[in-house]
Amino acid sequence: MTKVAMIGAGVMGSAIGSRLLDEGCTLSFFDVSQDAGGDLAGRGGSRAASPEQAASEAEFVFVSLNSADIVEQAVFGDGGVAESGRSGSLLIDMSSIDPGRTASMAGKLRERCGMGWVDAPLSGGAPAAREGRMTLMIGGRPEDVARAEPVLALLSARRTHLGDAGAGQTVKLVNQILCAGHFMILAEAVKFAESQGIDAALIPDALAGGRADSAIMQEFMAKMAKRDFTPTGRIDNMLKDLETVQASSFATRTAMPVTGLVSELHRMLVAGGLGPADSAEYMKLFDLGNE
Repeated sequence: MTKVAMIGAGVMGSAIGSRLLDEGCTLSFFDVSQDAGGDLAGRGGSRAASPEQAASEAEFVFVSLNSADIVEQAVFGDGGVAESGRSGSLLIDMSSIDPGRTASMAGKLRERCGMGWVDAPLSGGAPAAREGRMTLMIGGRPEDVARAEPVLALLSARRTHLGDAGAGQTVKLVNQILCAGHFMILAEAVKFAESQGIDAALIPDALAGGRADSAIMQEFMAKMAKRDFTPTGRIDNMLKDLETVQASSFATRTAMPVTGLVSELHRMLVAGGLGPADSAEYMKLFDLGNE
């Protein structure tokens, strides 16, 4: 059996871990919250006391955390992955974090303990992770990516190696630019349809196969119309990624006025207490704005 570790057992980490268990892997996991990962423990996963312990016997150490600072602490802090890492193991970071810091940490980990680093941020959300149909944007040395391929194939339907460490994170930011704008305009379109007396839940079928069709519309438009806010992701995580985009674009003096507006709308939602909310709850911005 392939031995894997999962650092971070939130919504995404648990979904990734569940898929790996389904595929016959032996899983050790760590999360700072004892409330997280109960489903993994119930299915045979072993809860570790630290990232170091979780990674100690793993061939592949998966990471799914909310920020570069948290990733850095989990890898290089006291009791971190680097303390049990070795040249025969590989860290696979599925978080969405800054590309520059990813490249820096990858080099630092290799120097510290000989462990390789592959950044493999994902698209598709928790349902796709559980079903092994994620899309992965991959960065890392070719030899590390080749080693990771068999286990990444368990999790994803599509994988693209885009360059050295950090390249996957850069393309994930492109993904977030496109998704964040799409969520906003989708919610606005639902509100418009409702204002004209149309059942917006019927629109995905009506537009299927046309130029306006998309995976996001098919997954989320009916949810928005029904005000089904079953959690599949977090709005504050999207804002975190948009702020990384803005910082990167500012550094290169790249004008991004549309993304700037989308970011500001996300800040309004988070300021209104909807940071932990699901993507379908973008509707609340337009519901409140049209009262």
